[in-house]
Amino acid sequence: MQFRVIVEQDEDSVFVAECPSLPGCVSQGTTRTEALANIKDAIEGCLESLRQHNEPIPPSIKEEMVEISYP
Repeated sequence: MQFRVIVEQDEDSVFVAECPSLPGCVSQGTTRTEALANIKDAIEGCLESLRQHNEPIPPSIKEEMVEISYP
């Protein structure tokens, strides 16, 4: 599965990563790479929690893409 992740550097130079399709799924790191590794772990934890509570899993971003033929 693939999820869109937003990474921004805050005023303390910490990289904050969040997954918009999983509200509350946020992590951080001292580098962009660390923040991305940490958000991956956080996403896996959120998905496991959703499964355990029989909650719906948001679709992978590949499922949200559409192809359009334009002349």
